[in-house]
Amino acid sequence: MELEPLLGPADPAVFRIIRSSGGSDVLLTADHAGRAIPCRLAGLHLSDRVLDTHVALDLGVAGLGECLSARLDAFLILHNYSRLVIDVNRPPEAPDSIVSHSEFTPIPANGNLSPAERQQRVEALFHPYHQRIGAELDARSQRGQPSVLVALHSFTPVHSGQERPWHVGVLHGRDSRLARRMRHGLRREPGLQVGDNEPYAVSDASDYTLVIHGERRRIPHVELEIRQDLLATPSGQQEWAERLAGVLEAALREDFPPLHDGPASVG
Repeated sequence: MELEPLLGPADPAVFRIIRSSGGSDVLLTADHAGRAIPCRLAGLHLSDRVLDTHVALDLGVAGLGECLSARLDAFLILHNYSRLVIDVNRPPEAPDSIVSHSEFTPIPANGNLSPAERQQRVEALFHPYHQRIGAELDARSQRGQPSVLVALHSFTPVHSGQERPWHVGVLHGRDSRLARRMRHGLRREPGLQVGDNEPYAVSDASDYTLVIHGERRRIPHVELEIRQDLLATPSGQQEWAERLAGVLEAALREDFPPLHDGPASVG
């Protein structure tokens, strides 16, 4: 039985782009910037109260991304759909690509999806986003423009009853070239608690954007996680954009050492 199309005329675009012709080498991504759900899925039968929380999206990250894009004159791509429909920062085959339970919140509408329904979400919402990121990086490479990938995320101050003390986390996988510089720069800021792969760590099993578009292309890259209470207001978002921009610009002033063949790990 053929499925009805997942997206209809009333649904928003899969992603939006800010500063498509930005002059910076930096390319910003915001995988969890939106809370949209295809109309056909009836809001996954969740209340607006749930859809306005960190369960559904990275709170504050869209505003942070827009401020940072303006500050750097950088290309920014933001995914418009909730990670509860499909998480575009997870490999599609990962168990938590489409969750039936998030923290304390059950998502029963995701509980009994057929393989065809799961694949439909991959085709409609996952692939177009990553194809656009890949196309942008390909175009830059073809015209000889360097690229630096910065993936923006935010994290809840309390998760499953555990308080998280970090103000910002600097995440990386095998290649720590840019992350190390960012971490050192942020730790110079008075009073900041900076997590080194905290509260999350990057891996092939748990991450997609940084691994596919950063590690595999062997370009400088970093994932930044800002605590959501610090991004709760436009002034907070602007403050963090200025802070991140200053540290990032300092980190990019020197050339990066080339990666050796084999595992991409530097320091």
